[in-house]
Order: sequence, then structure tokens, then C-alpha cells
Amino acid sequence: MLHNAMASNPAPSSPNPALLPQGLQKADYRNAMARLGAAVNIITTDGPAGRAGFTASAVCSVTDEPPTLLVCLNRSASVYPAFKANGVLCVNVLAAGHQSLSALFGGKTPMDERFAAARWSSKSTGSPVLDDAAVSFDCRVVHATSAGTHDVLFCEAVSIAIGGAAQGLIYFDRRYHEIAAPLQH
Repeated sequence: MLHNAMASNPAPSSPNPALLPQGLQKADYRNAMARLGAAVNIITTDGPAGRAGFTASAVCSVTDEPPTLLVCLNRSASVYPAFKANGVLCVNVLAAGHQSLSALFGGKTPMDERFAAARWSSKSTGSPVLDDAAVSFDCRVVHATSAGTHDVLFCEAVSIAIGGAAQGLIYFDRRYHEIAAPLQH
């Protein structure tokens, strides 16, 4: 359960400024990371602590045995308590055309308004699955560890929903970019 995993891994202390690389500033790091393109995802949860969701690009595959993804979540985010308590989540990989939905889940919009903007279903965990996502990974959180301001959640997929079209939405150079698989002839 997420709650137990997080409780066993306390947040590390603030980094020692003397250990930071000389001349490396937070703004420099953020500008460099803008050049690391990533899929745009809406991460959702539902359970005893309620329904919540946020936009994230800090998601990646860990292993296929067992099928595991990692998701990074800021501990100061308003949705953090719900994800921590529920211990389940769904990684909804956004398709082309989902820019406004991404922005909605990435802002301060009330949770009910976020979810009202799209059609949702659910699978094994009860977490909201975006009906027209490129793909959705319904997961249970099996481990969490702290890194700086975030928790890194290791999420084992228990079911998957694959969308109809092979298209996606990435974030690169602080802008959305739509991608699609080439047509087969």
C-alpha cells in the first residue's frame, strides 16, 4: 500500500549547497529539461480518500516483469494526500488533441470540473480511465521513495486499455507537440 511504503521512506534532508555542482542553477536545470521531450499523462486515483488527478510528464517504464511504471509526484501538490491514501492510480497517456485537458488537470481547476471535461470509466483499481487516451495503465502502487521535493511511485500495472489510434501528445521546449504513427501502405 502506498501509505505504508511512504511512511517507511522519510523525506531526505535538503541538499547541502556545497555539494551542488558549481555554477548549476535551478533555472539552468529547468531550461535543460525543457529539451527532454516526454509524453503527457493525466494521473488519476479514486478510493477512500476521494477522486483526484494531475498532469505529469515524469512517467516512465521500469520493467515488464512485473509490468511496472514510475510516476513522480510533488509532495506539496494538493492531490498528494489522495494518492498517498488510495494506493492506486491510472496513468492515462494523452492523445493528440488533449492539450486543453492537460492544461485543466495541470492547473488550479476544482477536481469536479477537471473530471467533467472528459469521459471516464474504470478498470480493476477503480481509478478513472480516460476513455479516449492513447493508452491507460491501471496500477497499484507497490513502493514509494522520496527524492528531493517529490515521491517516486513504483506502480504495477494490473490492467491496460489501449486506445484506437496510434497518436500521442508530447511536451518539448515548453510546448505541446502532436505525434502520430506513419500510415501503413
